Amino acid sequence: MNTVRKAQLLQKRRWRIRKKVNGTAARPRLSVKFSAKHIYAQAVNDDAGTTLVFLSSLDPELRKQKLHANLDGARKLAVAFAAKAKAAGLASVVFDRSGARYHGKVKAFAEAAREGGLAF
Repeated sequence: MNTVRKAQLLQKRRWRIRKKVNGTAARPRLSVKFSAKHIYAQAVNDDAGTTLVFLSSLDPELRKQKLHANLDGARKLAVAFAAKAKAAGLASVVFDRSGARYHGKVKAFAEAAREGGLAF
């Protein structure tokens, strides 16, 4: 399967998820994206079209820890993201896996975020 077709299928999965998952001011959407090297997480208010909290493995404090896009890096970033979200006043979110299957890194991120204090 060529890369163009894979990208098209991924976009269709994202759209299918986004039909059901919508963030509000009370419960923003926690979107997590894994690239080959880095992890990106953000809490988005879709009603206003704004990002409330953003954290990635490129953050200077997390960069010192040399986080990778694996299970261990996902857990560490999720705990840091949960702490940052709690500081911003977020307690409850809706989880958006961005077209990835809910297992492995994505599942580790979600469980660590729950342990960090976010409810979803």
